[in-house]
Amino acid sequence: MSPDVPDASSSAPSSTPAPPAHAPGPLGRGARLARFVSRDTTGGLLLLGATVLALVLANTPAADWYGAVRDTTIGPAALHLDLSIGAWAADGLLAIFFFVVGLELKQEFVAGSLRDPRAAALPIAAAFGGVAVPAVIYTLVNLDAGGDALQGWAIPAATDIAFAVAVIAVVGKRLPPALRTFLLTLAVVDDLLAITIIAVFYTSGILFLPLLAAVVPLAAFALLVRRGVRSWWLLIPLGVVAWALVHASGIHATIAGVVLGLLVPAIATRRAGVDHTGPDGHVERHPLTHHFAERWSPISSGVAVPIFAFFSAGVTVGGLTGLRDALTDSVALGIVLALVLGKSIGITVSSLLVTRLPGIRLDPSLRWPDIVGLSFVAGIGFTVSLLVGELAFGSGSERDDVVKVGVLVGSLVSAVIGAAVLTVRARQRARADADADAER
Repeated sequence: MSPDVPDASSSAPSSTPAPPAHAPGPLGRGARLARFVSRDTTGGLLLLGATVLALVLANTPAADWYGAVRDTTIGPAALHLDLSIGAWAADGLLAIFFFVVGLELKQEFVAGSLRDPRAAALPIAAAFGGVAVPAVIYTLVNLDAGGDALQGWAIPAATDIAFAVAVIAVVGKRLPPALRTFLLTLAVVDDLLAITIIAVFYTSGILFLPLLAAVVPLAAFALLVRRGVRSWWLLIPLGVVAWALVHASGIHATIAGVVLGLLVPAIATRRAGVDHTGPDGHVERHPLTHHFAERWSPISSGVAVPIFAFFSAGVTVGGLTGLRDALTDSVALGIVLALVLGKSIGITVSSLLVTRLPGIRLDPSLRWPDIVGLSFVAGIGFTVSLLVGELAFGSGSERDDVVKVGVLVGSLVSAVIGAAVLTVRARQRARADADADAER
């Protein structure tokens, strides 16, 4: 967040990022780095790198060091914030990721693809199918498992935006932009459903006094941003206090990040907006959701999510034997089947059913094989799936490593199948375009 105040001038809002008015000409190193980190492919590669590093450390002689660092407790005990570093990553840094998700949700609902119910009906239905069917498959696999196995029913419900969009960006360069829009809309709704599931099903023992107290910093934050205030020294402390109070209430603290994002205005006004100068020198007024997303997306994708992945994905597999043993557990097997089959079946069948309704059709640039490929890519359920796994069974529990193996294997298989399907589709489109050019 920048400490400057909004300009008084106003013009039509635009969704296209542009250099700020106070930084004309070539972007500085910091701005170029921020844009580079914010790219879909960069965020996905950082996430992948953190995951691989965690797996390597957890399966080498460095495993003891890795576990010691992850389990080191820091923070004031008087405020109930004496958390392990792994918990700080899951509860604290991941709140930044959910803040950006909240900004995206607000923008989509107010001025984006979710504003028009008819246009959004198809990806919304696909998102619901992609949440419900994996949950059903996981439950069926674990009906007779006994113990607490059924508590993990929501683990395969979530789609990891960073990984999924990165796959589309790498293999789908020849695919129509409508496919990425479909995936983004689906993933945003998927995140909203995952947030709701966490709040309703994985929150117990709520303390209402801290929760009521959290209303004060949240209200102050809302008042300031609606007045166009962007001063970091005012907004960040309010966000931290709101986060700490929500954490103390017993509700997972990442919910505070979502709420803060939803409080930011998504319509550019004279008071609440930021002037940006486009490449042609035209000044456009952007909403604060756009402005804050530009500021915080690099921190989310470049710092918060990779660190969370680093401390969450470090599972000791124990070689091929350990991997095989883990996958024989019904929890891991249910997660793999739900991510690979549940997501693809749920998204594809839901989309087919909704297109039978009057006025709802697949985008003319898309074909059903594109949706099938996308549905497998949506089976990459990394970040939120690992978080739900920790909430369901507890970090460091007997099920913890089994959950991580299931999520990693299911996500990897889904990514490979989805990338293969979309690669074939991209080549088919490239040949069709070449034939069309040859006929001209």
